[in-house]
Amino acid sequence: MKYSHKIIIDLPLDETIKKMDSLDNLKKWQKGLTEARVTSGKFGEKGTQTELKYDFGNRKMTLTETILETNMPHSLVAEYKTKGVLNIQNNTFTSTEDGKTIWKSDSEFRFEGFGMKMLGLLVPGTFKKQSLKYMRDFKKFAESKNV
Repeated sequence: MKYSHKIIIDLPLDETIKKMDSLDNLKKWQKGLTEARVTSGKFGEKGTQTELKYDFGNRKMTLTETILETNMPHSLVAEYKTKGVLNIQNNTFTSTEDGKTIWKSDSEFRFEGFGMKMLGLLVPGTFKKQSLKYMRDFKKFAESKNV
């Protein structure tokens, strides 16, 4: 399954990336994230792996993020793995003439096992909505004056 989302953040590119490229900030905009810790490498660098633990009440999930490519502040490709699901995100960041940032995220999901493949086929909108929700949550966090 592949899809793309785009959002405009009312901040210059350098400020947007400074807020995004911070391990400490992840919990401030990713609802359900309880722990984020680098397990190998240096946060934000190619090859780095970070363990992300989420608690959604009745559902707990651990993801492993691996940075596949980085050309920050302009692009970041990351892979997220959890049981039965692989998500590759290709993120690009561009400046607008009026000093805002366009964040475009291209997502590709691959599912393993019968149950996960059926989930991907039956409720693809759930994955798309969650991706867009996190982008909107980041926008709200980044634009907040209380940050």
